[in-house]
Amino acid sequence: MARSLESKNCISRLTISTAGFVLAFGLVAAPMVVRAGVSAQEAEALKSTLTPMGAVRAGNTDGTIPAWMGGVSAGQGPYVPGAIRPDLFAADKPLFSITGTNLNQYADKLPEGAKALFAKFPDYRMDIYPTRRSAAAPQSVYDAIGVNAVRAHASKSGIANGVEGAVGGIPFPIPRDGFEVMWNHLLAFWGPSRETHLSTYVVSTAGQIDLTSAYREVADFPYYYPGATPNSFGRYYFKTRHIEDAPASKAGEGYLAWQPIDIDRDKFAAWRYVPGEGRARRGPSLSYDTPDPSASGFQTLDEYYLFFGGLDRYDWKLLEKREMYVPYNNNRLYTLPISDVLAPGHTKPDALRYELHRVWVVEGTLAKGKSHIVPRRRIYIDEDTWFAVYSDSWDEEGRLWKFGHGTMYVMQDVPAVILGSQFIYDLVLGGYVYGFAFNGDPLQYKVTAPHPASMLTPEALASQGR
Repeated sequence: MARSLESKNCISRLTISTAGFVLAFGLVAAPMVVRAGVSAQEAEALKSTLTPMGAVRAGNTDGTIPAWMGGVSAGQGPYVPGAIRPDLFAADKPLFSITGTNLNQYADKLPEGAKALFAKFPDYRMDIYPTRRSAAAPQSVYDAIGVNAVRAHASKSGIANGVEGAVGGIPFPIPRDGFEVMWNHLLAFWGPSRETHLSTYVVSTAGQIDLTSAYREVADFPYYYPGATPNSFGRYYFKTRHIEDAPASKAGEGYLAWQPIDIDRDKFAAWRYVPGEGRARRGPSLSYDTPDPSASGFQTLDEYYLFFGGLDRYDWKLLEKREMYVPYNNNRLYTLPISDVLAPGHTKPDALRYELHRVWVVEGTLAKGKSHIVPRRRIYIDEDTWFAVYSDSWDEEGRLWKFGHGTMYVMQDVPAVILGSQFIYDLVLGGYVYGFAFNGDPLQYKVTAPHPASMLTPEALASQGR
């Protein structure tokens, strides 16, 4: 079925005009509609008014967001593979700070969760720096996006379940509804494969800071393997293996997870390894509202990367594109010791950098017949990378419950800008978790060639955990 703004399933229209470029969106109520890609004529905008990723190429009218000029490049700044990447914008100084005193002046450019932190903590602060549109990707990714734009479409069981016809780049650079924007986030570019060492810290309601998990990760994105086609990368777009090494009580434990490109055809696959058992056991799917065992109840597994896993529990509605102050170009964060990052109540303001960027705002409300402990959530997605930068979540009583934000980390050697680490706050009980942290770690997102398929199997998980 061809994608049409006149479809009987389009219940409303949203027109967004930014820097002279106008997009029309049909907000589709029924996720079972099978849509075709945009026309070749529409896709030509990726070479002119839009960036190859689908962002508005021009800056904003007052110059506070500059035009995209290609982002970072591989030759920009010294770098030793696998080591700490430098802060390319270390010479920048804050333009101003947002505090509780002047919050009302900037409230329209902040998520609900950030405004809640300002209300709760008088010392909370956001330092605003010049906007650097550092986002970039290899030419092969740009080329793939151009093809995906006209070829990608929903799977036979609907856009809530899967995507077909796409590989090597985000599938919907000119999105027309919330589901397509969310698929772009799930399939955003990190590189084909990576190795890194990550940690999880929990700051309790009482202010105690604990390292609850540290692990070595191997992750592959078959969807981004060199030379992959929509039919060759397989049924799973992402595979990851974690082996714990701290705290001592968890050393040697591990898990393996595979994320399917079509959840109606293939279910989420997961295995756990516990030392002494001698083999990896099939576990429950690492998705939806399953609690993260390392986060002391502060986050669920689908709050990884602010949102991760299946889209089918929600109806995703595209609300708008807007300018917001978001955490961006935060490489300096990872040169700091944890003592300079975490504090009771909230992150230390000096640790983070915020900039003005354009974001897509998508809201998910619980779909008919579905269940989730978060019946409503809002995701804010950076236009230049398609990674989520913020998340707001409401509980069953309609209270703003959780607030999450990423950090945005520059990997000029790839080149890429990715969602580095994340903070998830419990705004009702207090406390927060700092996940995917790699502060001071010598192994920081080492981008590698694809690993052998045998390395990301239950058998390999068991052998590595011993």
